[in-house]
Amino acid sequence: MVNGSPADTEFGPVQVQLNVSSGRIVSATAINYPQESGHDLRINSYAIPVLQQETVSAQNAQIDTVSGATVTSNGYRQSLQSALDAAHLGS
Repeated sequence: MVNGSPADTEFGPVQVQLNVSSGRIVSATAINYPQESGHDLRINSYAIPVLQQETVSAQNAQIDTVSGATVTSNGYRQSLQSALDAAHLGS
């Protein structure tokens, strides 16, 4: 498991954890993301699973922004890139 650095967003930090095996991303988990308001919960209940799935499919940080969740998507990508760097997987 490799944790990315928390990315500060206007709604709160976003942090990604990667499970890496044989140089490949096996799973990606957002271990910290905005959940303070009902709005945060609504957005992130659909955005986080999409971002996590896209990470495993792409095997890099070049994943699409989830419509309606631009701030979370940007923070997720930033933390994801730091996790990739820590795991020596590049971009």
